Amino acid sequence: MTSADYEPASLPDLLPLYYRRLFPFSQYYRWLNYGGVQKNYFQHREFSFTLKDDIYVRYQSFNTQNELEKEMQKMNPYKIDVGAVYSHRPNQHNTVKSGTFQALEKELVFDIDMTDYDDVRSCCSAADICPKCWTLMTIAIRILDRALREDFGFRHLLWVYSGRRGVHCWVCDEAARKLSVAARSAIAEYLSLVKGGDETVRKVVLSDPIHPSIRDALKVVEHYFPQYALHDQAVLGLKESVDKVLALVPEDILYDGTDSREPLLKDLHTYFESEKNPEKRWDRLRGCATTKQGTLKKGQHFEKEIMLQYCYPRLDVNVSKGVNHLLKSPFSVHPKTGRISVPIDLRQLDKFDPFDVPTISLICAELDRPRVGEEEEQVPKEKDSDIDAAERRRIRDYKRTSLAKYVKVLDQFLDGVALSNRGELLKKSDLQKDF
Repeated sequence: MTSADYEPASLPDLLPLYYRRLFPFSQYYRWLNYGGVQKNYFQHREFSFTLKDDIYVRYQSFNTQNELEKEMQKMNPYKIDVGAVYSHRPNQHNTVKSGTFQALEKELVFDIDMTDYDDVRSCCSAADICPKCWTLMTIAIRILDRALREDFGFRHLLWVYSGRRGVHCWVCDEAARKLSVAARSAIAEYLSLVKGGDETVRKVVLSDPIHPSIRDALKVVEHYFPQYALHDQAVLGLKESVDKVLALVPEDILYDGTDSREPLLKDLHTYFESEKNPEKRWDRLRGCATTKQGTLKKGQHFEKEIMLQYCYPRLDVNVSKGVNHLLKSPFSVHPKTGRISVPIDLRQLDKFDPFDVPTISLICAELDRPRVGEEEEQVPKEKDSDIDAAERRRIRDYKRTSLAKYVKVLDQFLDGVALSNRGELLKKSDLQKDF
């Protein structure tokens, strides 16, 4: 069975099997409990479930991993969203005094959706994706991951494929989870560069000197731009595409002593009539931006602006700003594609293919494969005391499927978070000793 074999009509039959035998509840609880350092942290977390026929159930919360498991196995949600940690248990929000039920913490999250790039991709539109435009998600992850780590000092970033057309980032550092709305807004705005709606032609305008973070982003863009933009999207191919690019040349550019872009556009059109090679066309355009000193004063960065407009990450800023905003959970199933929302291993980022991500139909079918010659998967002995029989069976089950490597990515991420948590606890205990 392949990913293409998924049929949405089969979802009601597959979800009970998925939640009973494959969903990684142990790792999931370990993630959202953060080592149990803060009292009631997991218990005050909001979950929302989208059920069959688009029935939407908010303010779900659970005392234990076991309680979460039983409810999900009972309700078999088509989609799971994770929300904030509240001042009170979300399932009791109607019983607390008005105004006291407040969202206190949540991971700093980012949502990058391919539909926001429809004006700069020609291969697909709307919810459709293909290998040619998926490069945009690779570029977005590389740029944002570097900025969040190096510019802001965050360490624990969980990147997740949405299951259809985009990616999500969960910044899980304690400092990130405690950020105010104002701080989240400031970070989101700092990382936003493409501005303006459909009526805005030039959506990227650089000032001089170029900010160091944008210079770092340009290094990423310049690496992918030739293959992605010039070949896969053919932005300097057909006349319509060429006109869109040349429309990004500033109106008031000073070229060959003329305060107008017309001589520049005429020069380029003449050259393009005889030269069809996309790299040579781009080199000619770039050459205009780096012509001898004094002939091109205004818009001296316009070729960089073009590259950034076509490739720089496009964020849904509102998702990042709000503490109480819900975001699709890792390991949720996308009802239309059947694909699992899986963590992405950044060490293999350029090899990540959304079409290789397993569907629920595939992994459920893999459970039925004969185990001839296959060694029984063993849970490490040191963990035996912490894992009940049902959990051991689930571990054996998912390790037999295509889901295993993605659960391993989450495991490795959680090990890093746990190590950091232990370090913080040691620091606090040492400080207390000093006093």
